[in-house]
Amino acid sequence: MAASSPARPSLPLDGESILALAARSMFQLFSSISQGMFLVDRTGRIVWLNEGYKRFLPALGFSSAEDVVGHMVEDVVPNTQMRRVLETGQPILVDLLTNRAGTFVVSRIPLRDEHSGELIGAIGIVLFDHPETTLQPLISKFARLQRDLDDARRELASQRRTKYTLASFVGTSPAAVEVKRQARRAAASSSPVLLLGETGTGKELLAHAIHAASPRSGGPLVSVNIAAVPDTLLEAEFFGVAPGAYTGADRKGRVGRFKLADGGTLFLDEIGDMPLALQPKLLRALQEGEIEPLGSNKVVPFDARVIAATSRDLSALVREGRFREDLFYRLNVLPVRVPPLRERRSDIPSLVEVLAEDMAARGGSPAPELTADAMGLLAAQSWRGNIRELRNVLEQAAMRSDTPRIDAAQVAAVLREAGIREIVPPIVTAPAKPAPDGTVLRPLAEQVGELERQAIAAALAATGGNKLAAARLLGISRAKLYERLGTMSDIQPMSEIWTGENASFPDISSSN
Repeated sequence: MAASSPARPSLPLDGESILALAARSMFQLFSSISQGMFLVDRTGRIVWLNEGYKRFLPALGFSSAEDVVGHMVEDVVPNTQMRRVLETGQPILVDLLTNRAGTFVVSRIPLRDEHSGELIGAIGIVLFDHPETTLQPLISKFARLQRDLDDARRELASQRRTKYTLASFVGTSPAAVEVKRQARRAAASSSPVLLLGETGTGKELLAHAIHAASPRSGGPLVSVNIAAVPDTLLEAEFFGVAPGAYTGADRKGRVGRFKLADGGTLFLDEIGDMPLALQPKLLRALQEGEIEPLGSNKVVPFDARVIAATSRDLSALVREGRFREDLFYRLNVLPVRVPPLRERRSDIPSLVEVLAEDMAARGGSPAPELTADAMGLLAAQSWRGNIRELRNVLEQAAMRSDTPRIDAAQVAAVLREAGIREIVPPIVTAPAKPAPDGTVLRPLAEQVGELERQAIAAALAATGGNKLAAARLLGISRAKLYERLGTMSDIQPMSEIWTGENASFPDISSSN
């Protein structure tokens, strides 16, 4: 009779035995594949260490395992966090440990009694030694991710920095000088600012400039265009969303614009389009300095200076019941009226020069140059769209021209297609001194000087006071023009030429 073969080992049938087997297997696995392992009791004394860990002992100042067993873990392994595991009962699955023996990737796991669940000790495992080589691919990937994160943070921070200063508001007309004076005064205060003006006058630029000149310039400038955000999303955009506030909401929540602007300035563009139902919550935030995220019952404090802007008549909206009167008073603490371009015509040549240079920088092409009659034609228009419309006309004229030089006919063509009646303003020159009898008998230098004064005055008038354009028209350098002007006190200032009583411009707010 053949001998029966020995029975094959099989898994235990009860759950406890299976768990015990799994625990022993995992312990043996970690002991064999790890770089080292040791056990401590509930007091923190080392009670066992495997063969792998013994090779670290000389570097730690011990010659054998007998010198280590029975000692507190802190006395054997400098910088260990085993005590923290024993005190909290929480594992530290992956950590970096550095001491005299080197740098290691380690894991610390609490041990509990299988019946009572009481903490009875902890196990320390050295997963990797020399991680700078063994974990190089992982470390390199982490470093790349960290660099990408740093780049993204820098890019986000740059977007929240100011783009403009008060020097960016081009113009020396009385209206431009006054609005810059009011902006400087507003920058020195922490009260809300309300920028009022037609579209395209530079309200956003002034908001940036006020922030840049204020004590909060080191903080973020966060902008939100109320007209561009759907009404249903405005509350979340302003105040943020609590984690899991509604179906589909981010589990981590979302920070609102008020909190993002903490320590800086919040710019609310097109405040006149604020939904009436959301205005009370905005008013409370401005008054109390705290917000309540959507779906949360906790208030969150914030510290942000508010600048609002609108192209609409808020007073009329208040009278019509479409804008809360108390919110209007809260915002209208420091009102700054931004003048339309037709009220500062003498600034148009300077604006054209700046816009042309910006167009050249963006497009990588030479800056367009306008002839004197083209500049005069631009200065005569009413510009219902203000600087934004002026830029559009310049860009269209530049795109249609085969050369950088743009004349009046090209500008007129663009204006006609836009439905604007072209107007050629008169060239206002400073009156020449009446010549006495026998003018031809005067010294030649005196006659040449008089003609030079008339030519310079005419060029300045034709270019609206733009000295660079006038110098180009005369065929001389700007430095030479300044030199001549220094000796010609009888030439009218350009502000008088363009804004004096004789300089009238027809109203072209409506086309024929």
